[in-house]
Amino acid sequence: MLSTALKWSQAILLVGLCGVSWSLASVANADEAAEAVAAEASGASDIASTEDDGDGLSLEDQTAYTINSLIMLLCAVLVLFMQAGFAMLEVGLNAAKNTINILFKNVMDLSIGAILFLFIGYGLMYPGDDYEGKWFGFAGSFVERDVDEPNLEAGFSNAADFMFQVAFAATAATIVSGAVAGRMKFAAYLIYSAFLTSLIYPISGMWKWGGGALDAMGFQDFAGSVVVHAVGGFAGLAGAIVLGPRIGRFVGGKSVPIPGHNIAFAALGVFILWIGWYGFNPGSQLTYFGAADAEATTYIALTTTLSAAAGAILAMITAWVLFKKPDVTMALNGALAGLVGITANCDQVTQVSALLIGAVSGVLVVLGVLALDRLRIDDPVGAWPVHGLCGVWGGLATGILGTNIPDGLTRAGYIGVQAFSTAVICAWAFGTMFVLFAVLRAVGVLRVGPDEERAGLDITEHGMHAYPPSMSQDMYQGVHAPNS
Repeated sequence: MLSTALKWSQAILLVGLCGVSWSLASVANADEAAEAVAAEASGASDIASTEDDGDGLSLEDQTAYTINSLIMLLCAVLVLFMQAGFAMLEVGLNAAKNTINILFKNVMDLSIGAILFLFIGYGLMYPGDDYEGKWFGFAGSFVERDVDEPNLEAGFSNAADFMFQVAFAATAATIVSGAVAGRMKFAAYLIYSAFLTSLIYPISGMWKWGGGALDAMGFQDFAGSVVVHAVGGFAGLAGAIVLGPRIGRFVGGKSVPIPGHNIAFAALGVFILWIGWYGFNPGSQLTYFGAADAEATTYIALTTTLSAAAGAILAMITAWVLFKKPDVTMALNGALAGLVGITANCDQVTQVSALLIGAVSGVLVVLGVLALDRLRIDDPVGAWPVHGLCGVWGGLATGILGTNIPDGLTRAGYIGVQAFSTAVICAWAFGTMFVLFAVLRAVGVLRVGPDEERAGLDITEHGMHAYPPSMSQDMYQGVHAPNS
């Protein structure tokens, strides 16, 4: 019995060992098969990423082009949405009787700007490599589609680029709307807007972004503190000077504030502008595909936020010290000032520098408002202090605090290039627009008459009211002054 049991035990052990061996062999075969499949799939993936799709494009090229183009379009939409912010801000800080006029001007800035930028401005601003280092060039009208040969050198579609650039042109134009509000004829404003978007802004824009003379010197302006905002701000200053102040703004040598009719609209406008700026600054990275570009884009958003916040806080504090009360309109403009100041250098300053740039911008905007008051220049929304003065600061701050010093320049040289280039662009915008406004005044088409101004541009220029007539009356210094 013992012998029989031992034999059965040996048989069972032998069968078990055979089963284990069979299982291990099966697992090994399965692993080898899986590795073979994975290797085949990896090879296919490598082939797909390196071989073209029949049109000469690798999968990586297609992906980068697609992501860059679509994100740029989204950023263009954000910048276009800033037109709504400007409209609300300007409406809120002006008299109710001029609401329709202001809204209409903002609509026309975008509409006229889009058409003229297509025919003239875009070709002037980006004339091509033949005009590198020069002051003027023209590449022709319309946007060349790149559907058959995608623009892989740029990394995004030509159409997306035009949409992004035309949004910037409309922004430069609409800055002036607030500075000349309440007394400029609508037809004269349309003439101004056409000139700025088709000629003045594109020509000076070419000097930097089109590879022109200032760019060759090493001038840096990442998203347009100078190229966009200072141009609009100094054009607005020229308009405000030539037009003269609104009736009742300065009486007996004294400044008489004319407060806006709806601060809620003004605050909403600033929030919209702040949001839109995330298309303006981060969008100016232009390419977003890949870890490096993605990090740069989000870092730009960070510095933009810090500067805007610091600007709002320092403007509030400065106004509080000077006027003994915190002024919400100063804080609102302080946020915009911080956004303008950081726009030129958001890609190349530290977080501490971003806070400093915003803080200085917040102080400057309050001092700029006071300076215009002393000079008897009427700028109803503070367009020049925000966009002109802080645009200049943004250009200078790039040289002072920026880390991307061009090859061949020292820190002092960098500051010098920034100062010279900023002065050239500001002088161009102010000089050309001063001449245009002076010509319009000379031929009698610039400013409405006193009666029309008192009644309001909504009814005299457009024949309609934005509000019931009883609500379209001015209130200032606590005195109800109908139609004044």
